Amino acid sequence: MEQTLQEIRSKALAALADVLTETELEVLRQSVFGKSGSLGLLLRGMGKLTPEERAAMGKIINETKAELEAAMGALRDTLQTEARERRFAAEALDVTEPGKNPLPKGALHPMTQTYRTIRDTLIGMGFTMFDGPEIEWDDNNFTLLNLPKDHPARDMQDTFYINEDVVLRTHTSPLEIRALQNLTPPFRLIMPGRVFRVDELDASHSPVFMQMEGFVVDKGLSMAHLKGTLETFIHALFGNDVQVRLRPSYFPFTEPSAEVDMSCTICGGTGAGCRVCKGTGWIEILGCGMTNPHELKNCGLDPNEWSAFAFGVGVDRVTSLKYGITDIRHQYENDARFLRQF
Repeated sequence: MEQTLQEIRSKALAALADVLTETELEVLRQSVFGKSGSLGLLLRGMGKLTPEERAAMGKIINETKAELEAAMGALRDTLQTEARERRFAAEALDVTEPGKNPLPKGALHPMTQTYRTIRDTLIGMGFTMFDGPEIEWDDNNFTLLNLPKDHPARDMQDTFYINEDVVLRTHTSPLEIRALQNLTPPFRLIMPGRVFRVDELDASHSPVFMQMEGFVVDKGLSMAHLKGTLETFIHALFGNDVQVRLRPSYFPFTEPSAEVDMSCTICGGTGAGCRVCKGTGWIEILGCGMTNPHELKNCGLDPNEWSAFAFGVGVDRVTSLKYGITDIRHQYENDARFLRQF
């Protein structure tokens, strides 16, 4: 039996030297240690031995078994290491190799581009940024802007009320109140932000939109200063060929008030067959006016000493004019097919 054991050991070690894969190693292991393996068959013959012979033979068999298991385990580790190295070599990437397909590049949203253009233009004209909350006191949004509770002009702006005293701001003009109450004039401010109105979403209206407001407080201001500021601003945005005109209008917090039109950028101001300007050659771009003395007085300034003017422009409206966008909804839906054009 001992001679048979030596033959099993010698054959197993010789076969082990020829093993190249883990599959072949498993086959060899089963041929030695399996139920029908050579070592298993040898163990079943142990019952024919005397107790003394069985003890001596058991020791030799265990030593041989441990030796073969250690040799097979070492080979398994070697085969696994080699397989892993081959896999790593096959999966290796040369990070210095130029890419075959260029990665798609993103771009700023057209409204962001317009917002930055307006902001940078006004900063270049000496304005500074001033910000405030979107959830606003009713007093700041209406009352201190010369719109008391019973003022009919409140109906001009359908308002989202949080409670009787708090609203989602309907315009950026509450920032005028915050500026007048917290800053020392003179100053020139840009006041950007989202505003909210109860409105049906269609090609030209949205319940949420972006405004940029300009607000100037100083001594001796007049409509001439306002008109000159707006002409400089609009020419910086659309070019010096654009014509600008002011039409009388009404806003409770400015007096006098005006709507500002610019010559249509689509038809060049001719109006011939133009759907954008409806054949008039003019497009309304913003509202403006000299700040109502009541607003200054409500905030503790003497209207006989100080004067102010303000103007507000819709960022989405300017974006539509600048890029020829005919439906405002495109600017809020984030359709990749639309945004890739910018």
